[in-house]
Amino acid sequence: MGASRSDEYSRLAALVAATRETSGDLFGKAMVDWLRQHVSFDHCVVFGYRGASRPPLLFETFSPAESHVFVALYQEGPYLLDPFHHAAVERKEGFWRMRELAPDRFYASEYFRSYYSQTRLAEEVGFFVPLPGKDALVLSLMRLRASGPFGTADARLLRDMAPAVISFIRLRWPTLPIDEPAEARQDQPIAAVNEFDRAHIWKSLSLTPREKHVVDLVLQGHSTESIARAMRIVPGTVKVHRRNIYRKLKIKSQAGLFARFVEIIDARIR
Repeated sequence: MGASRSDEYSRLAALVAATRETSGDLFGKAMVDWLRQHVSFDHCVVFGYRGASRPPLLFETFSPAESHVFVALYQEGPYLLDPFHHAAVERKEGFWRMRELAPDRFYASEYFRSYYSQTRLAEEVGFFVPLPGKDALVLSLMRLRASGPFGTADARLLRDMAPAVISFIRLRWPTLPIDEPAEARQDQPIAAVNEFDRAHIWKSLSLTPREKHVVDLVLQGHSTESIARAMRIVPGTVKVHRRNIYRKLKIKSQAGLFARFVEIIDARIR
């Protein structure tokens, strides 16, 4: 920020050159360099998304300790409840703030308390890039609590920059790389499931299709009213579904539901 015009052109030229990179972090570092001329942020990470499959990491700026939370733990299962993941597989494009995508009870959800709060983020924003087929890519910019959230002017500038950022990203990654180990690619059939329906995650539970849909929405952070709107049913019916789910799973709270989610994910990755 505050750099001279020659610095701006120099960094932009470096970014353009880096789009021809086929390996390494040169492009990510050039993108971070260029974006930081305009807006301050603490971290940048790029994930690819293939339906419900484990998202490949394409670039990160984290220390090893930070990477454990932001990448390793995230890839083990929490990504399935991430609003950015849901928006990516639903083919959103452009610049979005987490607050624009998160369900109405996201910040009070068990997922937020159990995982997302560990990130110590004040705000996360992202550039969403649909790719051929059902693949997508998200470049996230993060500000820690010590830095505070992005300002209105920052968000407006990043939104204006989105077409250029997305074009550069598509030049660097026209498709997602196939670099996951063979055992990870065994999850590919899961990605073929309709991206709007993640109830298949709960196939091991003795729930009806509607109850599985309710479970998925509850864990994402939707309120009863939001679930009713999404499923086009009345709130009272949602409450009946939730009571039946809790009875069948022998749990008493959303914390118990999240614990069951963690068990299922642990079983999938073992």
